[in-house]
Amino acid sequence: MTDLFWPGDERAGDLGSELSWLAAMARVEQAWLDALARAGIAPGTAELAGLVGPDDLVEIAHAAEWAGNPVPALVALWRERASGPGAAWVHRGLTSQDVLDTSLVLLLRDVVERVRRELRDQVGSLAVLADAHRGTVIAGRTLTQHAVPTTFGAKAAGWLAGLLDAADALARVPLPAQFGGAAGTLSAAVELARLRGAADPVGAVTGAAAQAAAALGLRPVPPWHTTRTTFTAIGDALVTGTDAWGHLATDVATLSRSEIGELVEPAPAGRGGSSTMPQKRNPVLSVLIRRAALTAPALASTLHLAAALAGDERPDGAWHAEWPTVRDLARRAVVAASHTSELLRGLRVEGARMRVTATAAWPDLTAERRSVAAFAGGDPADDEYLGAADAVVTTVLARAHAYLEATR
Repeated sequence: MTDLFWPGDERAGDLGSELSWLAAMARVEQAWLDALARAGIAPGTAELAGLVGPDDLVEIAHAAEWAGNPVPALVALWRERASGPGAAWVHRGLTSQDVLDTSLVLLLRDVVERVRRELRDQVGSLAVLADAHRGTVIAGRTLTQHAVPTTFGAKAAGWLAGLLDAADALARVPLPAQFGGAAGTLSAAVELARLRGAADPVGAVTGAAAQAAAALGLRPVPPWHTTRTTFTAIGDALVTGTDAWGHLATDVATLSRSEIGELVEPAPAGRGGSSTMPQKRNPVLSVLIRRAALTAPALASTLHLAAALAGDERPDGAWHAEWPTVRDLARRAVVAASHTSELLRGLRVEGARMRVTATAAWPDLTAERRSVAAFAGGDPADDEYLGAADAVVTTVLARAHAYLEATR
């Protein structure tokens, strides 16, 4: 996929694409049908994979407007094209939301796995930078002005802590299946089980739901049609990532300014140029990462708003608002993660320039030390005035190394 409105979108590949969503919905229906057959509720199963494909997208999209979602049109095609005793049993006992919610969880699982791989790569890159530059003095800046000395290693450790927080958040996200039927009671499935002679219809159906979830590699949980914690939690975890990436990209963009020149983005030939100014070498990766960081929170906010307005036993519009929001947030997070990995792998640290800037500003950077010495009635020390900067780096690196070891 490509998107002129979102440069770099192709880095997300087919994650969250229409075709991947169709395939995920087929997997959900297949898992449910197979589970019904194993439980003796359906007389058999049918193979659904490949029955609906790219040539059907336009028809399904048009039909989705009439039903409000694409599942009814898909079910009709599957029943028409499938063969075997289970063909007529496709989707029996389910509702559209079961299929859409569970398929979106499958898509998001792939996104989470991709972002976690990117984060691991980033943690490795930043751990090296933080350790290598724990003694590289740089002017600390607060509210845009020179403050006190710090080290680039300490700054990198701050970025690193944000990445580790994002990795922790993604490791905790819930990945449940959704099998609830029309109003979350599985009433149709239980009735079918009774009519098919099940001794314990409720047990047969709840067991089938658990088996279907297991077949998809998802957690079996009670229906959550109007409890939207799954999507808000995943959205929040992805935004924790875009926050961390935006933070470091903001610093890189600032420190790569022509008048500062302390960091330089990796720039293959042709990247960062201008349509009219031949001297320009714009920090394009940082710019694109910041773009994602600026837009992601609003998408997560939409998921929270939809969760708050999820009324009755199926929301009227709030649920529908989630689908494109989840897709956009997921793809943009993947693209930003990829950009950040590339940025950190090739980031050039101009340590000598950092030292020159800090030396020129040394009277201002050490003003606090003189003030403290005057208050305490002593003489200021003759050192770099770095306080516990090295200890901070050591602590964050220990956390990073533990994470890298645990995720090998």
